[in-house]
Amino acid sequence: MADHSGLGTDRGALLALYDLDAGGFRHLDEITAFASTLCDAPIALVSIVEEARQRFLARTGLDAEETPRDVSFCALAMLGDDIFVVPDACGDPRFADNALVTGPPHIRFYAGAPLIDSAGVPLGALCVIDTQPRADLTPLQRQGLTLLARQVMVELEGRRRDRDVIARQRQDAAAIADSDRMFRTLADTMPQMVWSTLPDGYHDYYNARWYEYTGVLAGSTDGEGWNDMFHPDDQERAWGRWRKSLETGEPYEIEYRLRHHSGDYRWTLGRALPIRDWAGTILRWIGTCTDIHEQKLMMEEREMIAHELSHRIKNIFSVIAGLIGLSARQHPEIGAVAEDLRDRILALGRAHDFVRPHSAESAPQVGQGQGLLWGILDQIFAPYNARDRSRIALSGDNVPIDDRSATPLALLFHELATNAAKYGALSVPDGRIALHIAREGADVRIDWQELGGPAVQSMQPDGFGSRLITLSVERQLGGRIARDWSADGLKLSLWIPTRSMSRSVGTE
Repeated sequence: MADHSGLGTDRGALLALYDLDAGGFRHLDEITAFASTLCDAPIALVSIVEEARQRFLARTGLDAEETPRDVSFCALAMLGDDIFVVPDACGDPRFADNALVTGPPHIRFYAGAPLIDSAGVPLGALCVIDTQPRADLTPLQRQGLTLLARQVMVELEGRRRDRDVIARQRQDAAAIADSDRMFRTLADTMPQMVWSTLPDGYHDYYNARWYEYTGVLAGSTDGEGWNDMFHPDDQERAWGRWRKSLETGEPYEIEYRLRHHSGDYRWTLGRALPIRDWAGTILRWIGTCTDIHEQKLMMEEREMIAHELSHRIKNIFSVIAGLIGLSARQHPEIGAVAEDLRDRILALGRAHDFVRPHSAESAPQVGQGQGLLWGILDQIFAPYNARDRSRIALSGDNVPIDDRSATPLALLFHELATNAAKYGALSVPDGRIALHIAREGADVRIDWQELGGPAVQSMQPDGFGSRLITLSVERQLGGRIARDWSADGLKLSLWIPTRSMSRSVGTE
């Protein structure tokens, strides 16, 4: 473990500078969700270790908002320079009797990347947790977790800087309302680019840092000249957003590419707040420009990792399906079993492709049903509706799903469709299936009814297909099943808790 000199500082006072009680950690929630997916771990946390507790600024897969410090894994992880890994907590004397190991969430595997501020003071850790022991993370997962930890600190440090800047601007504006000279003197000492406008938006002041950064002549960007400093593709958007703030009095915030004195365009965060009198009338706008180019590049690297990860997983499904097909050709006696298994693997592949982490370029369009049940059903039923879209008719509610529910749902409906094609309504030309989905209290009710098919016989309760359906609904989704093998065709009703379909819906 590294010897952090910052441990001797007043960490309580330091943490107060980050204004953690104010909340608003949406970007950190996105980071934990991605870390969970990247590391194939059910739990991911951004943990800040305080004197008596560790609080979770962002969490995926865990309801608790904090735990006592004396059971914290992250309290050890934050002391190192590298990722801290506990392969099996039950076999580690440091953690075997830990309440988080012996009780919920039943930690077995832990990996945490330290969160260290710019002064070298450890704040906590970005960690992933599994309820099953694991040897270690893969090299790609290690690299990704390290990069994500750095992004967490970028968000926290930016939050701290922005909080300090905005607070200072409001204080200064109130103090120097009658003294433009004092304001200019103060602004010129700031490391950020600072600008000011009249109530109508006319830019009448830039600090020295603006001119140093852009290299333009003093006064050349007064009035509306500022818009020419932006990348041509960003100018209309920046002007439109500024016009809206002037019309509504809303705070101004936008990311754009600003021309640096080198001639390059660098990503910049522009913010502005209105200064009002006691009656609420806007007296002046005070704004800042912050160079965020490195942070943007880091986000692009994160997107690249997500795309590469998804590509590799998709290739694994293809390789497995290919190996199954090869084995079937070498051993014809297992051909039927191999074909069923191959179909199930391909169904899982389609489910992964539907809910996988997407880059900006690969993200499905809105009309493709991303994140909704009908979207994945269209994928599963496509082979059966290729010629006649009415063979499997969907009706009712199109409910949200997520990566947790996509796999069991894909296996469930693939199995139902396969059985119908072999023995049920889809095995004859005129057979049809009606599938109705409806919200029913805290559950989602799904009714599957086969029509126009041959007389059906009940599935063997100990058959693999029947066990697979039961496993998907009852064990993985926490639902229940009712079956009716009537003369008209199989009728099956499912009740699945809404919270099992989608995390976001379950927490509303």
